[in-house]
Amino acid sequence: MGTSIRARLRAGDPVAFGELFDEHAAAVHRHATRVTGNSSTAEDVVSLTFLEAWRVRERLDPEGDSVRPWLFGIAVNVLRNTARAARRHQLALTKLPPPESVPDFTDELVGRWHDGELLDRAKAALAKLRRAEREVVTLCVWAGLDYAETAQALGIPVGTVRSRLSRARAKLRSLAAEPPPRAGQVAGDQALSTQESFR
Repeated sequence: MGTSIRARLRAGDPVAFGELFDEHAAAVHRHATRVTGNSSTAEDVVSLTFLEAWRVRERLDPEGDSVRPWLFGIAVNVLRNTARAARRHQLALTKLPPPESVPDFTDELVGRWHDGELLDRAKAALAKLRRAEREVVTLCVWAGLDYAETAQALGIPVGTVRSRLSRARAKLRSLAAEPPPRAGQVAGDQALSTQESFR
């Protein structure tokens, strides 16, 4: 690049800056990567270098052959500032209190998985009940409604709720007493290991 490109750069010609970027951005990036050891940081250095070059374009000497030394001088200053900022950041981090330890959620996750299995088994056992019995069980046991509330929810007499719940409990006890199924089948005895709650 000769004097004419320098004059165009000093005048703020965007085409000249495009040419400057196209010709030197890769070299600035390579240099910054070698200095910082980080390609991502090097991308920031390239951006800051060209922004600074635009800001101080009028300081560019109109005489000379190559603008490369001027541009790399800017890059060196940007790298210094970047290193200084990184040191300040690291120093600030050392002044922060140590992070709280993260609790181990493994047991809770395994418990949830186990609960999910139990729920699936309970649903499978409930599916073997008549719909009317199933509704009474789910309202009385799972939703926690008393007999009167369940009767009101279903629009049936309280005595009907009691008799349906009694039949449902008997069927569920029978299902719980069945031998365990073969692999791939729903476990009847474990399906309602929670059947105690139906008593």
